[in-house]
Amino acid sequence: MLTVENLSVHYGMIQAVKEVSFEVKQGEIVSLIGANGAGKTTILRTISGLNRPSSGSITFENQPIHKVVPQKIVAAGLCQVPEGRHIFSGLTVQENLEMGAFLRKGNELKEDYQMVFERFPILKERKNQDAATLSGGEQQMLAMGRALMSKPKLLLLDEPSMGLAPIFIKEIFNIIQEIQKQGTTILLIEQNAKMALSIADRGYVLETGQIVLSGSGEELLNSEEVKKAYLGG
Repeated sequence: MLTVENLSVHYGMIQAVKEVSFEVKQGEIVSLIGANGAGKTTILRTISGLNRPSSGSITFENQPIHKVVPQKIVAAGLCQVPEGRHIFSGLTVQENLEMGAFLRKGNELKEDYQMVFERFPILKERKNQDAATLSGGEQQMLAMGRALMSKPKLLLLDEPSMGLAPIFIKEIFNIIQEIQKQGTTILLIEQNAKMALSIADRGYVLETGQIVLSGSGEELLNSEEVKKAYLGG
């Protein structure tokens, strides 16, 4: 579904991503793990069209997208939930969800609102509330619901557990698995390596802009190298 080949990205003279290659197959949860500054968010932003690669290619459903503008990438079925959530303050929960569907029209939106409210009941309760007044966990649910309103084939999740209480983290990861079971492919970037790998079909480990390990989620969870570096073992 998604193929990244020899991707390099620079910020000025600094190379943040160094010839990274990986793939995401339809129906999978694939996780990228690594420390802060490893290049994880840069990779997602480049896939989404927000950054431009210095070299390499990104292909989504056999179509190159590394030179495509972000709105066309969303229209093709690829949507990102950004790090820090970036909900629209001053707009209600309902209006934030409407923003997620800005490329879509028609009566089917009513069914999609219902789908989001069934998955995130707290959003239905607070649909007329200013999104900025939600808790961190509720804002993460809103950011995910907003992305789902675009009907993505592939959902990019950037640090969905960041800043959340443990009870919310468990709930968010349960929801990620539910979204996958209902047919959406997921590329997950997460500092909580144990949680990410426990739900991932496959994973890649990034260090200083390069992939240094890959394997199934279970293989990486049991890797001594990963345990020492990321799992406190």
